[in-house]
Amino acid sequence: MKQRLKVAVSLAVTAFFLWLALRGVEWREVATQLREANWLYLVLAAVIGTLGVHVRALRMKTLLAPVDPHVAFRPRVAGAAVGLAANNLIPARVGEVVRAVVTARLAKLPVSAVFAALVVERVLDGVITVALLFGVMALPGFPDPERAQGALTAVRIVALVMAVIGIVLIAMALLPRHSARLAEATVGRVLPERLRAPFLARLDEFIAGLAVLRNPGLLVLSVGWAVGQWLFITLSIWLAFLAFGIHEPGYVGALFLQCAINLAVAVPAAPGFFGPLEAAAAFGLGLWGVEKARAVSFAIGWHLGGYIGVTVLGLWYAQRLGLSWGELVGSAGKAEAKAGAGADPALVSEDERRA
Repeated sequence: MKQRLKVAVSLAVTAFFLWLALRGVEWREVATQLREANWLYLVLAAVIGTLGVHVRALRMKTLLAPVDPHVAFRPRVAGAAVGLAANNLIPARVGEVVRAVVTARLAKLPVSAVFAALVVERVLDGVITVALLFGVMALPGFPDPERAQGALTAVRIVALVMAVIGIVLIAMALLPRHSARLAEATVGRVLPERLRAPFLARLDEFIAGLAVLRNPGLLVLSVGWAVGQWLFITLSIWLAFLAFGIHEPGYVGALFLQCAINLAVAVPAAPGFFGPLEAAAAFGLGLWGVEKARAVSFAIGWHLGGYIGVTVLGLWYAQRLGLSWGELVGSAGKAEAKAGAGADPALVSEDERRA
């Protein structure tokens, strides 16, 4: 029932944002612009978007360094590719957990520690996204700030949420013993006795995965990788702009749109982020006076190109590594369910995984 509710909510969110993005659009004009687009630029945009998976994998080496500084590239890129493909194909946004399971299994690491590194990655993404948005919106060439009040309000809300999450994670990383004692005292009042020890063991692994936050050198390097990743992926949007003859925003506008999309796709929606992405694209390009039909045409062309590229790459890795989607989703579910109850999914027996 809980899973069905998640799917129903995600479909409703997708339907709402698609309606928001597509209302009033002349579809004949959209079809014409898609047909007349420069497909060389679109293909290049899709290639850059797909290569972004490999940038994520390069970045993950730094985040996993406190747990194991010698994690090979293959587990990192396979985990990123399969996880993103899972987000594109499977409801309920299991991609991050799938990514943790795949990376942990191939690298022989605790899932809890890998998942902690992914949490740090997401928090850094949020901080960098907010910082880049504020920076772009402060530039002299940015459109009338009054037209961007909605975006500014959203950025402030996200900044507050990221600040709270960041403070909690930093406190856990810098004060691991105090955090463990506090958790032990809290767990003693909430969980049955048989579940307390497994939960605390998983928590210790999770805190170990946050160690990058107490290493200034690794933290600076992680921030640099985060900035580099989003600047690189922004090239994909800029190339797609050129494909549809959108020149007004330029690279700076592409960076703003990338950050706006980052915030929009955090909303729980159907697989592939359809709906929130299109709405963010229509809103963002509207700030530069780009007509809605052209903005929607861009969103459709760029989104589908990246979606196909990343999904095919993830499916290819899953096939090459002999990974079953049913097995991965089952392991992801166990990773969530057993986070406070039992064995690490990376150590679950093969028979149990296939059950």
